[in-house]
Amino acid sequence: QVQLVESGGGLVQAGGSLRLSCAASGSIGSIIAMGWYRQAPGKQRELVATITWGGASNYADSVKGRFTISRVNANNTVHLQMNSLIPEDTAVYYCNAENRNFFYYWGQGTQVTVSS
Repeated sequence: QVQLVESGGGLVQAGGSLRLSCAASGSIGSIIAMGWYRQAPGKQRELVATITWGGASNYADSVKGRFTISRVNANNTVHLQMNSLIPEDTAVYYCNAENRNFFYYWGQGTQVTVSS
């Protein structure tokens, strides 16, 4: 089992920045990748960014150039730096971890609201 605890959401004006963090605990030796997904009201959950333990990262086209995902292996934490936020970024952001058996764990979600 892997437990994920998110932090860093909140309310910000358009053009502002937020930094999300996700700390993993439990069977962390089984994790091969972590990332962030988001779900806006009335929409499906979508990928935002992922990073493998080998260091490869992947971003949704809508956030490329604005968001940066990074990891700190020493404390099993992943950060999502979000810059130049726009109202369309408003959503609940979920941390995700994938293990070697391709099983996905999810955090409880953190709200990000961008006002215009």
